[in-house]
Amino acid sequence: MTFQPGSEAEPEEIEARVQTAIAENDVVLFMKGNRLMPQCGYSRRAVELISQHVEEFETVDVLPALPQYREALEAESGWETIPQTFVDGEFVGGSDVLAELDERGELAAELGAE
Repeated sequence: MTFQPGSEAEPEEIEARVQTAIAENDVVLFMKGNRLMPQCGYSRRAVELISQHVEEFETVDVLPALPQYREALEAESGWETIPQTFVDGEFVGGSDVLAELDERGELAAELGAE
């Protein structure tokens, strides 16, 4: 089921989607837009950074139910902003954290690419 922007998604349904995406994917990026059409610069940067090191990763577009995703993701990570990256079920950070890891040469290892 795909939500249209402004739709009334139930918070419990979004929480379940977040938990499932984190559990079922080695690398998952919750972002505004999708891999082919990021809808903000931070999401675009996160996609670029992850794509440098891994081919296969999941993206979840949070825009169709942004308030519910924001709440569910903050409950998982303690982090308010989007995008958010999870690797092997663990929260890594947003695009700023990915950029810092990349600058230190640690991003590939963090993503499980090494």
